[in-house]
Amino acid sequence: MAMRVSIMESHGGSKRPSPSRVRVSVRLRPYMEKDEDKTCVRGLDSQSLEIVNWRNQLETMQYQFDAFYGDKATQREIYTGSVYAILPHLLVGQNASVFAYGPTGAGKTHTMLGNPNQPGIIPRAVRDLLQMTRGTNGQPEEENWSYAITMSYVEIYQEKVMDLLEPKNKDLPIREDKDHNILIPGVTQKTINTFSDFDEHFIPASQNRTVACTKLNDRSSRSHAVLLIKVQKNQQVSPFRQLTGKLYLIDLAGSEDNRRTGNQGIRLKESGAINSSLFTLSKVVDALNQGLPRIPYRDSKLTRLLQDSLGGSAHSVMIANIAPEQKYYFDTLTALNFAAKSKQIINKPFSQETTQAPVLPTLKRHRDDVESSAPSRHLKKNRKDSTEESPNTSKDCTDSKNLQLASLDPAVVERLLKLDKILTEKAKMENPLLNTPKRERMALMKKWEESQMEIERLKEKQKELEEKALAAESRVEKSGGSPFELSDSSVNESAFRAPLRNRTTSTSTAKAKKVLRVLPLQGENLGDFTAEGERTGLGLNQNAKEEGIPVVEKKTRKAHAGRENEPSWEINVRGDLLQKGREKILNLLNNGSVKELKSLQKIGDKKAKLIVGWREVNGPYTSVEDLAAMEGMTAKQVASFIKANILSIAAS
Repeated sequence: MAMRVSIMESHGGSKRPSPSRVRVSVRLRPYMEKDEDKTCVRGLDSQSLEIVNWRNQLETMQYQFDAFYGDKATQREIYTGSVYAILPHLLVGQNASVFAYGPTGAGKTHTMLGNPNQPGIIPRAVRDLLQMTRGTNGQPEEENWSYAITMSYVEIYQEKVMDLLEPKNKDLPIREDKDHNILIPGVTQKTINTFSDFDEHFIPASQNRTVACTKLNDRSSRSHAVLLIKVQKNQQVSPFRQLTGKLYLIDLAGSEDNRRTGNQGIRLKESGAINSSLFTLSKVVDALNQGLPRIPYRDSKLTRLLQDSLGGSAHSVMIANIAPEQKYYFDTLTALNFAAKSKQIINKPFSQETTQAPVLPTLKRHRDDVESSAPSRHLKKNRKDSTEESPNTSKDCTDSKNLQLASLDPAVVERLLKLDKILTEKAKMENPLLNTPKRERMALMKKWEESQMEIERLKEKQKELEEKALAAESRVEKSGGSPFELSDSSVNESAFRAPLRNRTTSTSTAKAKKVLRVLPLQGENLGDFTAEGERTGLGLNQNAKEEGIPVVEKKTRKAHAGRENEPSWEINVRGDLLQKGREKILNLLNNGSVKELKSLQKIGDKKAKLIVGWREVNGPYTSVEDLAAMEGMTAKQVASFIKANILSIAAS
């Protein structure tokens, strides 16, 4: 059995989480343009900077944050100044998160990952966590405590959570447990004991992340990457406490201006998903600052995963990366405004502790006794017709239970009584009839017997009706009737009197009784279906038509047999025109621009861009049918597309 306890800061006898503001740091990327020397932003001191006012070039706007790192700052300075201080919170069961924000090409991935010569935040944080949990001599610094560290690595690509450690796991869900903790069911978790273990899993997983080349960045991140480090601290002696802390290290994809990146096709779709999730992140920050009752965390997978980091229960650090070049001015201004709003968010971190109660031998013996004695008590109770047990039996059971529970802890006794109650209710559910009084039992049995007798009567009646039906069929067969004819002997004449009242009956006495004949049509010949060889027209027998008696004709499938063998549209087009049309379409698919592709039938602006993007990723089309492999086009749509365009070419 487990008990969850929240360790919070105490104020006057009441417990509540201690508030913690989101810490925001800004890092200025070094100047990279060789042919320009004009910058739009500069640092003032270790916490403030200024940027040119775009409304008035002679004025500047100043921003102040928790830390500002200029273009000469090293990876170590950024890590020790902004990130290292939150790591000890993980060892007391609290959550922490670090995420890099900024436009594309501003250096977010370099800040988080770095390179072998200048490691970034992720490798430095993992190395320090391992040292904190192992101590100087490889053993935990605290006695009677053990640590377990696991890692998970995912990316959010086009609003789908992908497992980078196990690429087969795609589109994982994001859930929230009963304690409002955000988790990803089914994500791969790897145990790491040394930094070599971390490198072994992390480096191959990083290569699975989606990147692409744009005009602004040779390796532009096309997804948000999230590394989750879980630290579990277990106490080896009573009361066997367990503390769990989580560290989220997040490398966000950069916001993109497609006019400068030149994105088309798949790249354009990826850019739209990135900008949409970052816009939702901005809405979440605005809602938190305004104190709105609803925070739109669920509007995006990114904000859902950052729910603990923004307004949740984590110590959060945001590193805003900006570029100094003038052409990045509006991207830099947007990032600074977002960072200024984010530093106003207040989180409420607290420790969550789980206490595991040990299973004592006495508890195990008593559990076995309860499981074995509960059914026996119910069987003894069911053997009697009354609902009351004898006083001696009740007294013996009570005395034995008191003797067994006397030496146990009161908390354990309470749990055992709950277990006994559960077993009692389970036995009643398994034998509901045996736990009812005798009078009610007899009434139920009588009702059951009556229902069985009623079922038997209905079966006999059904059998009798079936025999009558068989007899009627045999009489029809002996008289030479047809299944489509209603004879005089089996049909009541009054059923046909109403439609025949207004007929002229001058010769009715000399003629036999007229009956309604329901006859099938044979192929396309609408006549010659009566035994007398009478010729029929469309819907009326000739003789019956003179007398005013309708003949109901039943069509068969033969009338529609010719439609199934109708020639397809390809047979009606000459072979040379068909081949020429396919070659022309294939040439347009492989060489045509978006504007030229839109000239084809059933191709609009969206599908034209998708065709160009698919061609860039997978190479030229080998046949027109390759369109079915593209997202957004089914095989049926491709067939309709081919037909419309080839017929259009043939007509011209």
